[in-house]
Amino acid sequence: MSRRVIGFHYTLTDKAGTVIDSSVGDEPLVFLENSHQIIPGLEKVLVLLNVGDKRKIEVKAADAYGEINPEMIIKVKRTQFPPGANLQVGDQFQVNEDAHSPVFTVTELGADEVSVDGNHPMAGKDLFFDVELTTVRNATEEEIAHGHAHGAHGHGHH
Repeated sequence: MSRRVIGFHYTLTDKAGTVIDSSVGDEPLVFLENSHQIIPGLEKVLVLLNVGDKRKIEVKAADAYGEINPEMIIKVKRTQFPPGANLQVGDQFQVNEDAHSPVFTVTELGADEVSVDGNHPMAGKDLFFDVELTTVRNATEEEIAHGHAHGAHGHGHH
């Protein structure tokens, strides 16, 4: 089965209708089918559409960035941070250089402890997309080998 490169415009909103992100006025988002580049609940619907199709898609948290994992919300001693670190609620950091390590967000500051959350900021949230499919084409062998789209609307060669 051949894999495809799919391009689409989107506006992402939360449950209240607040816009979180949008490609409108910019280039469409382009991805290689079955490459885990976009959330699974969105890809499941996009692969069924044709160029020009417009659709409103609700993606439940479990099919987006997952549910909140309480084990990823932890308290650490302030002494585990660099001496003199000026920590603020909302600061983000990774504990090591591994690109796949979770990003932790400081959620609460205490005198001796700091609460941090390693869940994705969108975890536990249902997402609402307004999409328009702009392109569908067969992926090249090179794109499949590299795991992403190339060309004018994909990633440049690396």
